[in-house]
Amino acid sequence: LQLVESGGGLVQPGESLRLSCLVSGFRLDAYAIGWFRQAPGKNREGVICISPGISVGDGNTFYQDDVKGRFTVSRDNDKSTVYLQMNSLKAEDTAVYYCAADPDVPIQVLCGPYEYHHWGQGTQVTVSS
Repeated sequence: LQLVESGGGLVQPGESLRLSCLVSGFRLDAYAIGWFRQAPGKNREGVICISPGISVGDGNTFYQDDVKGRFTVSRDNDKSTVYLQMNSLKAEDTAVYYCAADPDVPIQVLCGPYEYHHWGQGTQVTVSS
């Protein structure tokens, strides 16, 4: 199983970025997918996590409170890719962003980092003026 994130970079507050997570070695629709982030000196935290399904609306989605209304997730199973669209970025969104996958994540802890056993290498997102 392999996950590769891309799309990170340096942006100014208020701007947007779209991260991509290209997966291989497993069926994307059969796995829960999570976007996580880790800022320096902080624990890794869940941003948006989706349960298995053909489309995001098929199952459950967890949004961290700080990103509701600003971040959205989508999946293209044909391209084996999950996207994280980040709008209205803030300085506090600065972190390394990771995607992760696991076939068996309980809904109650859909965005619990310890529930995921397959991780990408991460991509840096820096929001600064």
